[in-house]
Amino acid sequence: MQNRIVLGMLSLCLGVLVFSLQDPLVKAVSSTYPVTEVMAIRSVVALPILIFLVHADVGLRAIASKRFAMLTMRAFTQFASYTIYYLAIAALPLADAVALYFMAPLFIMALAGPYLGERVSWQTLATVLLGLVGVLVMLRPGAGLFDWAALLSLGSAALYGFSQLMARKIGDTESSTVMAFYQNGAYLVGAAVVAGAFHLAGITHAVHPSIEFLVRPWLWPTTSDFLKMASCGFIASAGMILLSQAYRLAPANRVATFEYTGILWSPLWGFLFFAEVPRLTTVIGAALIIGAGLLALNLSRRPVAGPAITARYDPA
Repeated sequence: MQNRIVLGMLSLCLGVLVFSLQDPLVKAVSSTYPVTEVMAIRSVVALPILIFLVHADVGLRAIASKRFAMLTMRAFTQFASYTIYYLAIAALPLADAVALYFMAPLFIMALAGPYLGERVSWQTLATVLLGLVGVLVMLRPGAGLFDWAALLSLGSAALYGFSQLMARKIGDTESSTVMAFYQNGAYLVGAAVVAGAFHLAGITHAVHPSIEFLVRPWLWPTTSDFLKMASCGFIASAGMILLSQAYRLAPANRVATFEYTGILWSPLWGFLFFAEVPRLTTVIGAALIIGAGLLALNLSRRPVAGPAITARYDPA
């Protein structure tokens, strides 16, 4: 049993590391290509992998689910979440964007009461407020350095949290691989629709890097850039396998804490690839957010404290 727990921890840490590699790859192409093209290429590459995983897990017939509407709604919520997260990455240092995204587990706990009817204690709500203090420290309102793209990262965290609560409603009948398949389909369809809408409207340029990343017209990618975008599909699939294996080997409350190792990689990639040096306020704010999340995770193990924290990295 102990060996399984250790293997689960190692698998989860490796899965989080693998997923974190998407962020610098997306940021690297964000000044040349639109986010919709990045997501479309990523989704096309991931599609055959996900079909194989669904077949191996529950069989392809499971895709024709009776809960098609709920699966589709959740998938497009995920599409919105990841789209605006990538838009935030285009304008913010990686350390800032990822640290703000780690508010997602706290949003999950705050929304579990009104959405799922689960009891959420005042201690749990206090951890959410502590996380918000960390956000304020990072954003430094009134300092003249605020970039509204930070709100995109927070909005992405909120949408992601809501999508995970939706998963709890359908998780009793739908497997994680089927949900990932639907998400991948939503990414592909959503990217095509959004790109087509901006093309028909004639909107092809914007001043802010986040909006420019959204409205920029598609370009034929160079081989190097195509490989960067395509590799995100392989990374997402590999990460899904590793995280699924982690929670299969060990109890969630024993390994979920290691989700927060993701906060270690974003400043490293930002420094190595983009010469970004995290500010002191970023470090302090991230520490408060992580501390709040870990405290909330500890509270979630108690029967009266509400739902367990869901992973930051979604298997899609």
